[in-house]
Amino acid sequence: MSYKLDLSAITQFDHIEFVAKQVVEGFITGLHKSPMHGFSVEFAEHRPYNTGEPIRHIDWKLYARTDKLFVKRYEEETNLRCHLVIDNSSSMYFPLREKYSLAQPNKIFFSVYGAAVLMQIFKSQRDAVGLSVFSDKLELHTPARGGDAHQKMIYRELEKILQPIGSDVKRNSFVTDTLHQIAEQIHRRSLVIIFSDMLETSASLDELLLALGHLKHNKHEVVLFHTFDKSLEYDFSFENRLYRFVDMETGQEVKLHANNMREFYRQAVNDYFKEINVKCGQYQIDVIPVDVTQGFEQIMLPYLLKRSQIY
Repeated sequence: MSYKLDLSAITQFDHIEFVAKQVVEGFITGLHKSPMHGFSVEFAEHRPYNTGEPIRHIDWKLYARTDKLFVKRYEEETNLRCHLVIDNSSSMYFPLREKYSLAQPNKIFFSVYGAAVLMQIFKSQRDAVGLSVFSDKLELHTPARGGDAHQKMIYRELEKILQPIGSDVKRNSFVTDTLHQIAEQIHRRSLVIIFSDMLETSASLDELLLALGHLKHNKHEVVLFHTFDKSLEYDFSFENRLYRFVDMETGQEVKLHANNMREFYRQAVNDYFKEINVKCGQYQIDVIPVDVTQGFEQIMLPYLLKRSQIY
């Protein structure tokens, strides 16, 4: 089965603003604080105002003359540069189902739609967006740009990620190396939004968190959507019987009785998640826990509304 992005699901969040909470570098004065002053942009044209859009860009002088609402558009304008980063390793395709939906996503399904929604919001705010995709290597890295052609290109790349992969495909996750690489390639202060289950193949958690710290050291605002299936990956809610567990990234297998490992596993995962949250708190990185069993809208909408009210 192949999947296409549902544009109606993506555009339903258009009316919500996403404001950077720290200083970012952009071309024009707008929603976000900027260290730059004196920049000018060239007016391009007017376009009709769409109901539900922010009213701050309406040309009120033109309204007084025509009694119609129009929005000013500019050439190459942007308030903010945002880089969307998606972990495309095999573990992100858990849990495996015959069919995915916004009500029942797996981790990669949620991440793709989350990135698409944010890109749509940023586009409506005249912000520039780039996309990075990684597994055991940096598979894609696009510069942050605005414009319809760039948005369509990113949509195509997101739809590629959305397609199911075979069980024989093993993509390891090198979050640490990739985040260091991305940090070196983003040269202006930006908003970096990461979608990942934070399951690293080889590096320790300390090394992984240092990579997140590298982004903060470069003065980027960092937001982490930490994806997981709470029932299976956190609570270990398996029946009282013998199971064969297979590592989706390495193919390694282990047979064990669920009851014999449940308490040990829960404690280890709880400690792991707690350390992620504590360290990210020290780096002032926002962590949004994403239990994909809740469904897409039940996670994304409350977060966006809460952020729009706080900042």
